[in-house]
Amino acid sequence: MKIKNILLGLTIAVFSLTSCEKSFDELEKDPNRPVNAPASLVLNGILNDMYSVTGSPWGSQQRYNQFYCSNYDYYATNEYSWTTTGLSFSTLKNVIKMEEEAKAAGGAEVNPYTALGKFFRAYFYEDMTKRVGDLPLTDALKGLDNATPKYNTQKEVYVQVLKWLDESNADLTTLIANGNKTLAGDFYLGNNLRQWQKVVNSFKLRVLVTLSKKETDADLNIKARFAEIVGNPTKFPIMTSMADNLQYIHNTVNKYPRNPDNFGFNATRENMSKTYIDLLVDRKDPRLFIVAEPADAKLKAGLKATDFAAYVGASSGEDLADMSTKALKGEYSFLGKKRYYSNYVGEAVAIISYTETCFNIAEGINRGWATGSAEDFYLKGISASMNFYGVDATALNTYLTGDLVKYTGNTSSGLTQILTQKYLAFAQNSGMEAWYNQRRTGVPTFLVGVGTGNSGRIPKRWQYPSSELSTNKDNLKSALTSQFSGGNDDINESIWLLK
Repeated sequence: MKIKNILLGLTIAVFSLTSCEKSFDELEKDPNRPVNAPASLVLNGILNDMYSVTGSPWGSQQRYNQFYCSNYDYYATNEYSWTTTGLSFSTLKNVIKMEEEAKAAGGAEVNPYTALGKFFRAYFYEDMTKRVGDLPLTDALKGLDNATPKYNTQKEVYVQVLKWLDESNADLTTLIANGNKTLAGDFYLGNNLRQWQKVVNSFKLRVLVTLSKKETDADLNIKARFAEIVGNPTKFPIMTSMADNLQYIHNTVNKYPRNPDNFGFNATRENMSKTYIDLLVDRKDPRLFIVAEPADAKLKAGLKATDFAAYVGASSGEDLADMSTKALKGEYSFLGKKRYYSNYVGEAVAIISYTETCFNIAEGINRGWATGSAEDFYLKGISASMNFYGVDATALNTYLTGDLVKYTGNTSSGLTQILTQKYLAFAQNSGMEAWYNQRRTGVPTFLVGVGTGNSGRIPKRWQYPSSELSTNKDNLKSALTSQFSGGNDDINESIWLLK
């Protein structure tokens, strides 16, 4: 009898344990944390990351671009004392998740999310490689299947970026022809696949121009690719007006970084940069009166707000204490109050724009990569930028006939004109693109000194994230050794792109 009772007790215990295990498994699943999300919701997050990677206006990127300066070191300096940078592998994991969710919901193998997924891969990888150099690609994003991926060369990354862009364009062509409009969650372009196709190909022009130092590389085939886009808009539609811009619009909730709420906080702690202001002054550029305030000391000396000489920028290389003293004395121009502090929405912030596309085409034609009129696209780019700032036709026409603005032809001086106007149009837009173009071409000349740190040098890259050193040390060391003399992760080393 005792034995039966013991056996019965053991049986009950086993069933109890089984029941507990089952209950624990069920409780382990948090109903408030879904393991699946609609592809449209994941897309929404990826689009936000595009803006985050680009960088907001009046942020550190625009100081590095030398459009404006900080004169109050408690909040920011103008130093290029860079260290590590963040990379976008978490976002790329979300791209994969977006594609998986679209297919799980019944999407075809090629659908709007997978087509855009290829573009996003190209966009984020191109941004990352421009920052640091070589990157894990072939073995990357495999999770625990390969937690220590080997690095691909920067050239291999760019070959893949161009391949993704071609595939994205081809997939979008097919989807549009078949009337597939299942995209949702797109707050940039209203789920319009044709608009996205223009973005893809306009971005490809940016990539090709970025590779200008590699124009003879047979694997990249830059000249032929560029000519194909410019010469075949049916196969490769590109942006044709400002309405095609991929841009971020602020609102009264997500406010423009400079708005009435923070005027008293930082309006005098930031002044305009000499690099930017002098280019405007020298060309008698009407955008000057919109983006900046006249220096108070110049007004007191008798100049008017309509005098170009009344506008003065500070060198980014100036000692910060000296800059602060001069700014308080009214010797420098501050941000244009009406343009940047009168409302919460501010101006649209371009990520990829028609204006840049015009200048990229002008540059490619100037370099002999395609037939056509570089001057025509150069003038279109200037006109688009002027319209963005609300400059009237009379002032624009006068400007275009100026000695420093009138196109001098497909020469080195003509190329400098294109690059200068591209720089001016980048102000407070497109993140670090002004800096990347300057790094590649030397236009415009950036000002350096004690205020910019880094021994008076403009750096050429960022260091890899510290997480790579702790989790993928051997592969990182190998990549550094193959790229740089001594294998040093130095911000002043030149990456393959610049050689």
